[in-house]
Amino acid sequence: QFVGEDAIEHTPKDETIRLKVGDAFDVVADRTQTDYKVLSPRQSESAYEIAIRNHKDEDVTVTVREPVGGDWLVIESSHPAKKLDAGTLEFEVKVPKGQEVKLTYRVRVSW
Repeated sequence: QFVGEDAIEHTPKDETIRLKVGDAFDVVADRTQTDYKVLSPRQSESAYEIAIRNHKDEDVTVTVREPVGGDWLVIESSHPAKKLDAGTLEFEVKVPKGQEVKLTYRVRVSW
């Protein structure tokens, strides 16, 4: 079901575009920073928990994209992490219908 609209610039054939077509109200998430440590004057570690709740009548896979600045490395995570580019971390999280799944990860950042 189409729930919104977006505008795009001219896009060449066979290129990828992104459209925002609305916000899901039956799949929600809460993000919490659970830890922060300064390791040196130019390095720190942060830990996060993202609780994803699926109120749908079907299982879903949620793509979580997190912006990360500096030179970074995922130290540990509850789900496989993928480095999309220099500033974006991605997780694919399967959330069964009517349940909550917690994604946790720790990242070390240098600058």
